[in-house]
Amino acid sequence: MSRIVYLNGAFIPEEEASISIFDRGFLFADAVYEVTSVLDGKLVDFDGHMARLERSLGEVGMPMPMDREAWLALHRELVVKNGLEEGCVYLQVSRGVADRNFLFPENVSQTVVAFTQLKNLAGEKKGLRVVSIPDIRWRRRDIKTVQLLAASMSKTGAKKQGKDDVWMVEDGFVTEGSSSNTYIVTSEGAIVTRQLSSSILPGITRAAVLKLAEERGFVIEERPFTLDEAKAAQEAFVTSATSFVLPVVEIDGTELSGGVPGPTARRLNEIYIEEGRRNAI
Repeated sequence: MSRIVYLNGAFIPEEEASISIFDRGFLFADAVYEVTSVLDGKLVDFDGHMARLERSLGEVGMPMPMDREAWLALHRELVVKNGLEEGCVYLQVSRGVADRNFLFPENVSQTVVAFTQLKNLAGEKKGLRVVSIPDIRWRRRDIKTVQLLAASMSKTGAKKQGKDDVWMVEDGFVTEGSSSNTYIVTSEGAIVTRQLSSSILPGITRAAVLKLAEERGFVIEERPFTLDEAKAAQEAFVTSATSFVLPVVEIDGTELSGGVPGPTARRLNEIYIEEGRRNAI
């Protein structure tokens, strides 16, 4: 069955949706995006995603095309029209359509696209096996742009090696996964994750999980960590809107927590799902 998607003010079947070849999202990756999880037909961490969307747009010099209530209505309408109980809503805003020119155009209408995707978010997680690679991405990873070729190449490369994903390394320290924030758990039980900067995306799930962990007495250390430190850790995991808290059970061939999801990651995932269901809108 065809999905109903949103394109520039209209809800239409996906087969009928089309965008100009001169859209700057297509020509220059001049666009930003958000992905909001859906549990039980409701939106998880919606306000956080909208706040980050507004920040990303501002960082690349684009206005917010709708207010919070309009975005919420759009998301809810897509969820209802597609009968989505569990999955996500993808939203993208590009600068719009103009003849190809590196300079930003003036007085053009932004292109707004949104669609749903089915995904098993709350099911059992077996754990990721990751390989490390140099971080070749641009320096403004704090902006959630659609410039995802490096991430796509990296994830595909990991798949060709029989692994699930990558952890990216810069200046000797882990930055992120291909589409996730990264964490380790020390032998003392502290949760370590890189502090926010232009080197990583300020994950909405990251912020929620750290808040929930702190409220429950976990020790949080926001600092860089090396691959060697990660391989010697008790546990490792990643967070994202499409995986929640996902354990990492192997890094460059070194098994962690006996090659199975560790208790900290499993507990944090349970807590996040419980709170997500409770607070979804």
